[in-house]
Amino acid sequence: MRRSIKLAAVAVAAALTIGMAGCSAGSGASSGPVKLTYWAWAPNMDKVVDVWNESHPDIQVTVQKQDGGDPAVTKLLTAVKAGSGAPDIMQAEYQKLPTLVAADALADMSKYGAEKVQKDFPSAVWNSVTLGGDAVYALPQDTGPMMFYYRKDVFESLGLSAPKTWDEYAADAKTIHEKDPSMYLGTFSSGDAGWFAGLTQQAGASWWSTKGSSWGVDIDSAASKKVASYWGGLVQDGVIDNKPMYTPAWNSALNDGKQVGWVSAVWAPGVLAGNAEQTKGKWAAAPLPQWTGGADASGNWGGSSTAITAQSKHPEQAAEFITWLNTDQTAVKALAQTANIYPASTDAAASALSTPPDFFADQQDFWDVAATSAKGTQPFTYGPNVNVAYSAYNDDFAAAAQSRNEDDFVQALSQMQSATVSDLQKAGFIVK
Repeated sequence: MRRSIKLAAVAVAAALTIGMAGCSAGSGASSGPVKLTYWAWAPNMDKVVDVWNESHPDIQVTVQKQDGGDPAVTKLLTAVKAGSGAPDIMQAEYQKLPTLVAADALADMSKYGAEKVQKDFPSAVWNSVTLGGDAVYALPQDTGPMMFYYRKDVFESLGLSAPKTWDEYAADAKTIHEKDPSMYLGTFSSGDAGWFAGLTQQAGASWWSTKGSSWGVDIDSAASKKVASYWGGLVQDGVIDNKPMYTPAWNSALNDGKQVGWVSAVWAPGVLAGNAEQTKGKWAAAPLPQWTGGADASGNWGGSSTAITAQSKHPEQAAEFITWLNTDQTAVKALAQTANIYPASTDAAASALSTPPDFFADQQDFWDVAATSAKGTQPFTYGPNVNVAYSAYNDDFAAAAQSRNEDDFVQALSQMQSATVSDLQKAGFIVK
């Protein structure tokens, strides 16, 4: 039977509290070093871990490369159910944490002093690893604060500047498309539920919530409807495209100048470098347009955490390594420069990232823009059936994008809400 999520922190003896750096008192046992396994998919994570292993002979970590996303979660849940085969440490996407917590697959890191590093992370990101409660199910590793990318050469030729509000974005989209009907400032992507969730997050939405052992679902909130109506209106007016991202046609449009803007996240430079190589030096990055002028709100698209699995026999040592990995200056620098991710630790990331991405080599303030976006990320809680909600998004918004009717975009949210609530109830969760 699926157990309800435990949100209360467990009181523990002070002796269990670990230091935030260095070896733990019990790690130098005569029986040899403590050996930990770490499932991860970030590139070159083994090289990052080598830095730890060289300076911590009493706690040795072995990286076991995994596929990211659902395959890794399924593999871990299978191991947990079998009672063996799980690693000590797991790289887990924020959106997957509730599913793992609901299956009792993760240890509560508040037992090992994890809350001491809360100050190192933006509050919205910390909320993602606590589910709004006192337990700490992971430490933030990397994030995907959303940003706006645009062809500065096109904007300059039309006398436009980066839009500061969504009203300005809509006006720019119209100007650009009227100037050249084959050119679009962006597209509505019905294949990227995480992208849309991040946009509603910026507007103040949180699709799930917890209270005790019950779940709330608010996918069709007023904030979400505002976002759906906005993008539906742009599609209905024909001033942006309505084709999914990451298709061959979309890739070509980025490269040949038919897509001259992209609402994306901090990791976009790598995608642009791979898909639009011919346009290097023509793009600029800016904060997301705002719903209210002068605000600095953002959403998140992507990112992952580092968790201790419930089967680990060495959770204290695992917590020590995880804390080092995500807060130590040397470790965070390696995450940024070797694993090519945007670290969640605010100050450590600022120290580690001084040179802009090669694709944006002439924008010296790139990481300042990213940091502003990261700090402005609004709180958002994921639920234990994200996969169901995201699948409903793909189906319902694909139909809305095809109809090009603004009302259908808003109706798609109601359909997502119904499907998500029904699935939670069917699975035995208490739904408010």
